[in-house]
Amino acid sequence: MALHVDQVTKKFGDFTAVDNLSLSIEEGGMHGFLGANGAGKTTTFRMILGLLDPTEGSVRWKGRPITYASSPEIGYLPEERGLYPKMKVEEQLVYLAQLRNMSKGDAKREAAAWLERFEVPHYGQKKVEELSKGNQQKIQLIASLLHKPSLLILDEPFSGLDPVNVEMLKKAILDFQKQGATIVFSSHRMDHVEELCDDISILDRGKVVVSGSIKEVKRSFGKQRVRLNMDVDLCSLSEIAGVDHFTKTKEGAIFQITEEKIAQILLAEAMKLGTLRHFAVEEPSLEEIFIAKVGKLHA
Repeated sequence: MALHVDQVTKKFGDFTAVDNLSLSIEEGGMHGFLGANGAGKTTTFRMILGLLDPTEGSVRWKGRPITYASSPEIGYLPEERGLYPKMKVEEQLVYLAQLRNMSKGDAKREAAAWLERFEVPHYGQKKVEELSKGNQQKIQLIASLLHKPSLLILDEPFSGLDPVNVEMLKKAILDFQKQGATIVFSSHRMDHVEELCDDISILDRGKVVVSGSIKEVKRSFGKQRVRLNMDVDLCSLSEIAGVDHFTKTKEGAIFQITEEKIAQILLAEAMKLGTLRHFAVEEPSLEEIFIAKVGKLHA
């Protein structure tokens, strides 16, 4: 494993921010790291970056402890803005790349190429504070990629971006992964995680409550959603034992069920009500799994 977090705990006085967390990511993989606000994600990132020392456990990158000497190998995009607002964009990108042991000439060439790719070459001589929130996010992502790190940590990389720019940055991140980078990706947008990541961990109150490949996680959770499209009112079916939740749709309804056999009962009862236009047992979304796992722990 390229990145190995082994039984890491971080305490601040009597408060345990991260509790016996273990995480392993293969080289070249993209791992989705999910959790509600305050779950311990940022604290974990800071330990991976070497900014915080674990109270217990260890973090290793390619078999070695992460130290200041490791910093040129790591790129980090924080959730909050981490740019100097009064500095010009190009000047700032070059400065940050030089801190990662990149030469000034190489940094200027890479900065120009990335600004061109993100369709903002004319922003190089502008101050960061003059840019929109979305364009600041583009510059911040460039800063995390510019020095060609082999480990990239992205915390809410698409914050403040419109759908067109989200797609542009997604492609850049996927291309970077294809070049061999190992990526840890955190987002509150579960659909983005589902689209981009190979494996996930869901963190709640400092503990990992779900971990594994997305396919394995969905399979273990079970197919627990039934979609029925009919032109009649389906409210009566929500009373069937084993139906947890009922949501009306324009075409019919979606039922959350406790086990797959309830789907056949729903089908049989629905056909008594009228003409059935569509029936499907669908795999759960990551958002449903997240709410079910984290919500139950808080119940």
